[in-house]
Amino acid sequence: MQSCEISADSTDDPLSSGLRRKRQPRIVVIGAGLAGLSAAKALLESGFTDVTILEATDRIGGRVQSVKLGHATFELGATWIHGSHGNPVYHLAEDNGLLEETTDGERSVGRISLYSKNGVAYHLTNNGQRIPKDVVEEFSDLYNEVYNLTQEFFQRGKPVNAESQNSVGVFTRDVVRKRVKADPDDTEAIKRLKLAMIQQYLKVESCESSSHSMDEVSLSEFGEWTEIPGAHHIIPCGFIKIVEILARSIPESVIQLRKPVKCIHWNQSVSKEIERVADHNSDLPEEDKGSDVFVECEDCEFIPADHVIVTVSLGVLKKRHESLFHPRLPEEKVMAIEKLGINTTDKIFLEFEEPFWSSECNSIQFVWEDEAESESLTYPEELWYKKICSFDVLYPPERYGHVLSGWICGEEALIMEKCDDETVAETCTEMLRKFTGNPNIPKPRRILRSSWGSNPNFRGSYSYTQVGSSGADVEKLAKPLPYAESSKTAPMQVMFSGEATHRKYYSTTHGAVLSGQREAAHLIEMYQDLLQCRS
Repeated sequence: MQSCEISADSTDDPLSSGLRRKRQPRIVVIGAGLAGLSAAKALLESGFTDVTILEATDRIGGRVQSVKLGHATFELGATWIHGSHGNPVYHLAEDNGLLEETTDGERSVGRISLYSKNGVAYHLTNNGQRIPKDVVEEFSDLYNEVYNLTQEFFQRGKPVNAESQNSVGVFTRDVVRKRVKADPDDTEAIKRLKLAMIQQYLKVESCESSSHSMDEVSLSEFGEWTEIPGAHHIIPCGFIKIVEILARSIPESVIQLRKPVKCIHWNQSVSKEIERVADHNSDLPEEDKGSDVFVECEDCEFIPADHVIVTVSLGVLKKRHESLFHPRLPEEKVMAIEKLGINTTDKIFLEFEEPFWSSECNSIQFVWEDEAESESLTYPEELWYKKICSFDVLYPPERYGHVLSGWICGEEALIMEKCDDETVAETCTEMLRKFTGNPNIPKPRRILRSSWGSNPNFRGSYSYTQVGSSGADVEKLAKPLPYAESSKTAPMQVMFSGEATHRKYYSTTHGAVLSGQREAAHLIEMYQDLLQCRS
């Protein structure tokens, strides 16, 4: 085995400021979600030996959370593998036999929907009537046609007119409304139903985008999100298995659970107070007291590092960036954090003794007739339930039992999170009775729901390009600190990964995995000579 010396003679050498000794670089990864685990796995497999993961919660997985009830596994977080061709998450699942029990209903080709492909979606009105299937199909074709138009502004460089307010929601609502009203073949009653369906479809879209409303999603940037070709898949045994596969090769000693971070002190900004604390820390070698980066934990421990990979959610960055970094982040990065969007999409699982829905029904879609002319999807606090867009039937019942999965997003999801289980179960039951016209639907015997918005370790489900933001802001968010004129001289003390930092695959699990691998690759390239010498 060869030994290598790291020269610090040149101030242009990115290794010189952080590594003036014959040792491995110290790398701290903040967050044990898909991005953090992917980064650590790649680093360890490449020969790095001083890697630490700090996880604030008592579990790994981040926004992947699979809950086992009885024989079934329910996903409170990530559910779908979006696409298969070249998708690292798909290949992990396929190579490890996780998709062998995936049914046709859990394998979808084309644009993904929130509900199963088995059976038929029942669009019901608040007057307890089912909208005829042919009316739904006509409207769905129209809506999808307009949806495809929203992709063209980015993909074909189409100019955005002022009337659209650069908003997917405003544009979609306006175009669909005009076409519905201009249809000479529909009666006024049918037109009224279709106009009401616009709002329901936009609620579904908001849940998929994890935005409060599609009015907040940028029209000019909407088409940059890139779909990986191939089918979408559900993992019957739980998405958490992907997390476990990534963690399999990471020694337990690397991951520190219940270790929340208070502040990242970077750019040689360690204050005298920190140095004083370090002087009294017998576990800290003398040579580490002048480190360029210190990670200050909530338990008062200061961890020296040469590189820190930050994988926290955009929601956490929005809430804590001023206190989480010292010195504060550059204005360019702060602006990117503030302009990009993240909100909450929550699930509500209701388990019933027996199904009250027909065998062909795959989902119950809530269409409020009084919303036909609505311009907003924001409700008073007491009407939070009007933001629930649908309840999906989980298939197959042999696996899941008789379970409905509801979807709610935005500020109303945060209100739902504040309610107790009894209130939510009762409210959902009343909605189901109202829309089905069946007053005898019993309350569910069990309820399970997510709470991503109010959880201080996440503060939202996933990111989107908000009106006023662009893919360039995603690039700025991903840019390492401190800034340098070229990547060759960049010290990369603080690096950023996570789904919000991937320009084309934001909001996805594969985006998170690829972003972690991306940051690891930067360090592997930086230290390739050192790693080769020690191999």
